[in-house]
Amino acid sequence: MATPFDPYLLPAGQGLRNRLVLAPMTTYSSYDDGTIRESEVEYLRRRAAGGFGMVMTAACYVHPSGKAFRGQWSCADDRFLPSLRSVADAIRSEGAFAVLQIHHGGRQCPSELCGEVPWSASAVASERPNAETPRAMTEEDVETAIRAYADAARRAFEAGYNGVEIHGANTYLLQQFVSPHSNRRDDRWGQERLAFPLAVTDAVLEAVPTGYPIGYRFSPEETETPGIRWADTARLIDALCTRPLAFLHVSLRDHRGSSLNEEFDEATLVRAARQIGGRLPLIGVGGVKVLDDAQRVLDLGADLVALGRIGISDPEWPRHAQSGQPIRTKVPSHNAEEILTIPAGLAARIASVPGWFEVEEATPAEAR
Repeated sequence: MATPFDPYLLPAGQGLRNRLVLAPMTTYSSYDDGTIRESEVEYLRRRAAGGFGMVMTAACYVHPSGKAFRGQWSCADDRFLPSLRSVADAIRSEGAFAVLQIHHGGRQCPSELCGEVPWSASAVASERPNAETPRAMTEEDVETAIRAYADAARRAFEAGYNGVEIHGANTYLLQQFVSPHSNRRDDRWGQERLAFPLAVTDAVLEAVPTGYPIGYRFSPEETETPGIRWADTARLIDALCTRPLAFLHVSLRDHRGSSLNEEFDEATLVRAARQIGGRLPLIGVGGVKVLDDAQRVLDLGADLVALGRIGISDPEWPRHAQSGQPIRTKVPSHNAEEILTIPAGLAARIASVPGWFEVEEATPAEAR
């Protein structure tokens, strides 16, 4: 039986020191132009030193139209290569496998950040409060986006990353083309809703040397009606498994959770693993806090296990879990930036979203 601490070999032969992945998490801290701050570099360096086998970066936008968050990284131009390289070097220097996640927010990009009316498959707003109505991408826009993803992957290779993850999940642009909610087109990009994400995947693979690891993250379902259902995801998985990818990464809130639409009762992670059928490695994620959770993700069929929020509250989670030391599941109420080595934007975000993280009780001295 595989354990989280076993070494792992990716399909093209790249080795990981264990099966533990730091999940890609937005840091909200880069400079306005998308250049990465030193505090973000040190945040990832510490997690790499803490024992994770693979460290994924925050979502990095591939084109100016794709900026979805304040303080988001950019890989939209060659001038960002030194910035990107600083992170790759830091992660690799601590023995971890460095992966750049490349991203376009589509209709989730506020116009005040991306500088124009947001792009999407169709002019359909998301079902969120105050959502902007995007404009349907032209054929030229689609080709621009495909080239932007490919160029971003090439930059990741040139900057020294060990691999790339294509962000096709969490309601962002690639998912918007897969979804019947956001894709109402009648051209070739709508008649086959997988056409755009597969064109992006193929262009990315073509832009980097053969065997360079490329992964794809997907969300298996949507709550909207119409929306993505398991049949759509099964088709996407099957199509992706025909490509020479290094891994698939299923985006889940809870690795034990079942269908969002009551289509099936078993854990979605189990269903994804069965659909993949060993054709590609699968990264599982969702609600992992303690070692038993990580082991359960592997037991349910994943090959690697990603840790999100717990990797923020405990930068040394792999070392602590392997040695039996207590896991830090809460963030300090004071001085979290220094204690946990997290950038100021992320610390501010944690403090501003009640319930996102558990917070340690202040000591009497701190409370004064």
